[in-house]
Amino acid sequence: MNKKTLVLGASLKPYRYSNLAIKKLVKNNIEVLAIGLRKGEVSGIQIEIGMPDFNEIDTITLYLNPERQQAYYAYLIALEPKRIIFNPGTENTAFEMLLIENNIKYEVACTLVLLSTKQY
Repeated sequence: MNKKTLVLGASLKPYRYSNLAIKKLVKNNIEVLAIGLRKGEVSGIQIEIGMPDFNEIDTITLYLNPERQQAYYAYLIALEPKRIIFNPGTENTAFEMLLIENNIKYEVACTLVLLSTKQY
């Protein structure tokens, strides 16, 4: 089953965790979409800017700190993902409460670890 994943906070810098996550998702044959501050490409995945009109998202994995997440609350909820992953450093109680209110599951976990341990 393909868990189409949106990486929010995608970076072109190869040492950033979001960049590593894109590469690992692609390697695991998971369809990837990405949003970052700058357009570019990582492992054949185009990084978009803004709030593109995406659909049928299974998972959103966050690489933005809680303060920067605020601008995306309504957008992410409107995408109606099955789950959102709060990677280390992105934990956000206020957003978690909004997700609960909107019946969206969330995990506080590391996407790279979930992929490495086959728990994704």
